[in-house]
Amino acid sequence: MDTYFATYRSNTLGGFSNQSRCTARQARTGRIFYRITCGGTYRYSLLFSDTTDSTFRESAPNHSCGNWHIHAAAVARVGSDFFEDDFRSDAAANRPVTDFVPLTFGGATSKTVEKGECFAGDPLSLTFADGDYLCLELTVSGNSIPCHPECVLPIYIKQPNGRFAYGCDLPAAIMVGCDRSVASHVGFLGDSITQGIGPAYNSYGHWSALLAHKIGNEHAYWNLGIGCGRAADAATGGAWLTKAMHCDTVFVCFGVNDLSAGHTADRIIASLTAIVKQLKDAGKTVILQTVPPFDYNPERTAIWQAVNTHLLTVLSQQVDMIFDCVPILGGDPPQTAPYGGHPNAEGSRLWADALYTKLLQAEVSL
Repeated sequence: MDTYFATYRSNTLGGFSNQSRCTARQARTGRIFYRITCGGTYRYSLLFSDTTDSTFRESAPNHSCGNWHIHAAAVARVGSDFFEDDFRSDAAANRPVTDFVPLTFGGATSKTVEKGECFAGDPLSLTFADGDYLCLELTVSGNSIPCHPECVLPIYIKQPNGRFAYGCDLPAAIMVGCDRSVASHVGFLGDSITQGIGPAYNSYGHWSALLAHKIGNEHAYWNLGIGCGRAADAATGGAWLTKAMHCDTVFVCFGVNDLSAGHTADRIIASLTAIVKQLKDAGKTVILQTVPPFDYNPERTAIWQAVNTHLLTVLSQQVDMIFDCVPILGGDPPQTAPYGGHPNAEGSRLWADALYTKLLQAEVSL
């Protein structure tokens, strides 16, 4: 995929990765909507992956699904005002979408996905204004298909009665690739907090989206946040971290789910150290963040404190910048989360503001 990444960068701040897998023994049609960051006319190529990236229920990182089928695919543009109400409502799900353009794969209108395959749709010239949505419509079938149950983007499945309803059992593009010329490609590697859970769904009010707007559109941004994602998953160096390797700068924020899974301080530190080492060995600029507060109980608080102490005193020496999010997000005591374990709109805004200020002060080159 090196040729793909030499040409295409992400042009949305919404996160979608393969969190789990689903089954469609009969053909299933669905739609997912990605908000476009930078308008204009560019070539687009949508990137897909067959491999799950994280631990979620029965799913594990680096699991190849395989042998599912794309019967048809198409894309369309809808305006920034398309979602006038809660996108999970029946009205939003069934608002008309017109002027679909077929998406092909190697010139074919259908594709059988091989086990472990990472593949891209053929390039299309598309025109968007800032804030428009790209609607991807797919018809698929198979016994094991990648999906993202905790998706925060508008996503719908066509029901037997012909109407669409909110539902996440659908594969989708893991990157909306655009050939826009940029100074660098920035990745946000983390869990559901980075993905966008916390603020209102489809608000793009999460910390990574707000920070990207502050840094500016001379860069491209790829949201690699995954619900329930663990540092231990990314540390394997598999499909998830490989995606981050195609960015120039990577923001890393992990640890909440490792704590929830019962990992020890030593194990969490080892996972974060492995992530940092692999990224730095690949020549990436790495901006590490401390583990956010999450209303931890006393046992987890002790582990959380030990991990963050190590990040601030030891691992900070191995990265280009470290940002301590706890003074921004923590309460009294600091392990409590007054803005929510998944920071709400206000917490996300304060986080992005403080992180942006630290970036300016540190003069980190992205």
